[in-house]
Amino acid sequence: MSDYVINTGDREAFIAGLRELADFLADTPAVLVPPRASLTLIVKSDNPEARRTGAEAAATSLGVPLEDLGEGCLSAYRKFGPLTYYVIALPPEEYR
Repeated sequence: MSDYVINTGDREAFIAGLRELADFLADTPAVLVPPRASLTLIVKSDNPEARRTGAEAAATSLGVPLEDLGEGCLSAYRKFGPLTYYVIALPPEEYR
């Protein structure tokens, strides 16, 4: 078992929900859409090395580099048109 936790959900349900939303928006032009939107995956661990390992694994899956923002904060993102999928790893509250 890894030393990090990635808050994730039911993959199939998530994808089905995205498709349902896309179909609804396509079929209902009166519904306004935001100019941008984002989704965020959070990696948690008290251990800095484990937190980095989890964030690197998620960034690699997205095919993007992991950025070290300093002070234990890590980030990666991939854009899909006006949508952005973020991966973030923050140190525990007591270390910030």
